Amino acid sequence: MTDTTDDIAEEISFQSFEDDCKLLGSLFNDVLQREVGSDFMEKIERTRILAQSALNLRLAGIEDTAELLEKQLTSEIANMSLEEALTLARAFSHFLNLMGIAETHHRVRRVRNLPQLSRSCNDVFSKLLQGGISPDELYDTVCKQGVEIVLTAHPTQINRRTLQYKHIRMAHLLEYNDRPDLEFEDRETVIEDLVREITSLWQTDELRRQKPTPVDEARAGLNIVEQSLWKAVPHYLRRVSSSLKKLTGKPLPLTCTPIKFGSWMGGDRDGNPNVTAKVTKEVSLMSRWMAIDLYIREIDSLRFELSINRCSDRLSRLADEILEKETSDQDQFESWGPNAGRSQTKFPSQQGLSLPTQLPPRADLPSCADCGESQYPKLEVPVTDYMPLNRQDVQDISNDGFGQSLQIRTGNGTSVNSNGSQQSLTPRGSQLLLQKKLLADSQIGRTSFQKLLEPTPPKRAGIAPYRIVLGEVKEKLLKTRRLLELLLEGLPCEYDPCDYYETSDQLLEPLLLCYESLQSSDAGVLADGRLADLIRRVATFGMVLMKLDLRQEAARHSEALDAITTYLDMGTYSEWNEEKKLEFLTRELKGKRPLVPPYIEVGPEVKEVLDTFRVAAELGSESLGAYVISMASNASDVLAVELLQKDARLAVSGELGRPCPAGTLQVVPLFETVKDLRGAGSVIRKLLSIDWYREHIQKNHNGQQEVMVGYSDSGKDAGRFTAAWELYKAQEDVVAACNDFGIKVTLFHGRGGSIGRGGGPTYLAIQSQPPGSVMGTLRSTEQGEMVQAKFGIPQTAVRQLEIYTTAVLLATLEPPQPPREEKWRSLMEDISNISCQNYRSTVYENPEFLSYFQEATPQAELGFLNIGSRPTRRKSSSGIGHLRAIPWVFAWTQTRFVLPAWLGVGAGLKGVCEKGHADDLQAMYKEWPFFQSTIDLIEMVLAKADIPIAKHYDEQLVSEKRRGLGRELRKELLTTEKYVLVISGHEKLSENNLSLKKLIESRLPYLNPMNMLQVEILKRLRRDEDNNKLRDALLITINGIAAGMKNTG
Repeated sequence: MTDTTDDIAEEISFQSFEDDCKLLGSLFNDVLQREVGSDFMEKIERTRILAQSALNLRLAGIEDTAELLEKQLTSEIANMSLEEALTLARAFSHFLNLMGIAETHHRVRRVRNLPQLSRSCNDVFSKLLQGGISPDELYDTVCKQGVEIVLTAHPTQINRRTLQYKHIRMAHLLEYNDRPDLEFEDRETVIEDLVREITSLWQTDELRRQKPTPVDEARAGLNIVEQSLWKAVPHYLRRVSSSLKKLTGKPLPLTCTPIKFGSWMGGDRDGNPNVTAKVTKEVSLMSRWMAIDLYIREIDSLRFELSINRCSDRLSRLADEILEKETSDQDQFESWGPNAGRSQTKFPSQQGLSLPTQLPPRADLPSCADCGESQYPKLEVPVTDYMPLNRQDVQDISNDGFGQSLQIRTGNGTSVNSNGSQQSLTPRGSQLLLQKKLLADSQIGRTSFQKLLEPTPPKRAGIAPYRIVLGEVKEKLLKTRRLLELLLEGLPCEYDPCDYYETSDQLLEPLLLCYESLQSSDAGVLADGRLADLIRRVATFGMVLMKLDLRQEAARHSEALDAITTYLDMGTYSEWNEEKKLEFLTRELKGKRPLVPPYIEVGPEVKEVLDTFRVAAELGSESLGAYVISMASNASDVLAVELLQKDARLAVSGELGRPCPAGTLQVVPLFETVKDLRGAGSVIRKLLSIDWYREHIQKNHNGQQEVMVGYSDSGKDAGRFTAAWELYKAQEDVVAACNDFGIKVTLFHGRGGSIGRGGGPTYLAIQSQPPGSVMGTLRSTEQGEMVQAKFGIPQTAVRQLEIYTTAVLLATLEPPQPPREEKWRSLMEDISNISCQNYRSTVYENPEFLSYFQEATPQAELGFLNIGSRPTRRKSSSGIGHLRAIPWVFAWTQTRFVLPAWLGVGAGLKGVCEKGHADDLQAMYKEWPFFQSTIDLIEMVLAKADIPIAKHYDEQLVSEKRRGLGRELRKELLTTEKYVLVISGHEKLSENNLSLKKLIESRLPYLNPMNMLQVEILKRLRRDEDNNKLRDALLITINGIAAGMKNTG
């Protein structure tokens, strides 16, 4: 498996896991009995028993009898009606998901119950100190660590978000059911709630009926922050701080953030025409809106908590100033005459300064309860309180002596003024009366009833000074949120930057002042609670939660420069050689004038590229992260983006009359194909040899070059083994190039979820990187179903964040060993060359392979899943070359053949072993972490492959003339298994991970029938392509198999 199960499979207690599987299975059977009747329940149970019996016989080595039972099962499935097949597919799919829920729960349970977890901060920090690392070195390295986890919208999350949340609720119910203090009636209530959830699951449509938009995908990513990471991050940082204090005597600095988060959702336009400049801007603003909304909630809870009077002189003075300003505003307001101009003052509001009038949500719980037991996650979408506005819903109230107030209609029949008050809608003719009512009710004096509900604001700072200061913070946050709502709607708005929060430093300032005041007033225990958690959230999430990376293919930038140079009669940029391109780009980068005329007319694709750079200039590095160039191959690819970025910033700055906000984006080349990986080092060396570029990196990016390496396309290009070796060498070359110029390097790993796309256990992956490639910094993508699996609930998120921290720390302070001798590198080259030749001769050179792939897998039908906003192909060609890596891996995972992860490996290992180097390979496995992890990952995926199931797909779906290719590939799989075991020294697959093996076997009684059912439905669908019900049945089997395999692409 390639999800979090691999990282912590050993942390599952199997007895309790099996008990929960039995409980959920029994309750599901009861629900099915009611929903489908006893006759069909007998058919479901018979199918399961046949599958279980065949499985037991195969495990016992009685192959012939097992094959007879499987043929019987195939025959019975073939005789089912479409309605029966659909119901059976749904039932088994839900069974597999329920087992996944039990796994999730038991990972949490095991983590909670173990006194000392392996790979935890306590564990790793202690071992490093025992190994000779000094306390000061450990402390400094942790504090300087910079890890960024980038969540992407790659279309591998199969489950609808609705179902994901139902699964989370059920995991919480299982957790609650574990409590030893539950009385009989309480336990009965838990069971009833589980039955309700299972019933709701069964009656909910499993399929997405329309493709998500890029904004929908971004919203899903923001939900992960709100539901899990928002709670997990403070707890993770407390663990780091506590371990540091215990072992080094110093806690983690309050604003220190070893881990931050980025996103590609709404910024990744590579091959996705649906991600436009407008979408990027909208997603960035939406992310800011949600950050502000979350901070408002935290401020509410904090104001309720900090009711104390004792404070520092500095905080007292600030509270006095706030009260004096409020009093002055009130006096000025009361003295306004009917002819006062709007510029005299702003419409004041006391909302932020009054004492809390209502208990904030969860204020009765300690802050640690945010990540504690049995807390159902809130399930609102990120913009729950935000109702989209139409321009006609905004009315300007005429200036009547006290300035302009903005009125916005909401969906509940009320209107909201810019000061936050609400009232019923009135005809335009009554606006003057409405203004007078607003003046009386909201400013000059609240009604007696309001005074009864809301205490009078304090008149001096000695009373609740923290509430006064935090009330001012809340007021500013509310104004910021209102501004973002107007910007999201594209409505005109003038604002004074002093009234809003634009940077995290501005928000941190009053919070740190409150913290220092509490510390100096003998209230440090209060300072280190909810307030410290909020400060750490601001330091980690900033004002945008996750900075948004932009990604575009290198060819699109060349097309834009073609249009510009052609328009300027300079020739055609793409026809120039590399040296001429670099000369032109460097000259223009050194110049001070814009290159692109404002009146230039270009095609829609070029315009979209230029519009994207304009949005990047408007938003700046406060909102955006890196600009990633996919399919980068030359130094000019990087300088082209630098030039287009510079030009857009000059244009925007000229229009604004001031510099663009924040800094330029870091431009990151992404090397993906084997050819480009081999040239990565020379490209970086060429770039850094250019004086302008090197000075730019030192001045604008703290002397840090970022380089991304792609696992997906390199694997599809040359096979998994060759890709792994080329990635290893490319990282060595890039590190060496940067070291030669005195530039630090951060490597950005574009890893997928499956092993075929570079996936695998986080800890293992980081620990097997080349020495010197992880020097305290790392960026890595987390994609699709991995995001939910690793970060979907706070407890597992805390564990994953800790694993990232300790793995990077170990790789920095105790780098993994390089190959012991040059001979090992030579053997790797030999294995890689044979492996690559074998892989490419099958996938790209065999004229029958493409047709075989299309017949033997559901690849063509994957497009109906509606799991992502981008097309499955970069270009319209039907060949393997333009097929994206995700559907390539996804399709083979469905058939249980998982071909991309092992094809070519067996031939390479066999070729070297037959030359007498088996002993050398065994030594490499024992002593070289990179080689060991490569072999272990291949062994892990071989344990999930199933030859009888793959053979069944071939026999039923592949034409006679191509079945020979399938037979050859199955022989190749057996060869791979044989030589992997020779090198690892294991007698059987997964011998070193029995927990993982047992988990896989527990799913097979439901997974095997799902594959047989999928084959039958594919046969029928290919004869009746327009049958939508058949298509639904197929998509449900795809969902179920993905749940059973625990990954997709």
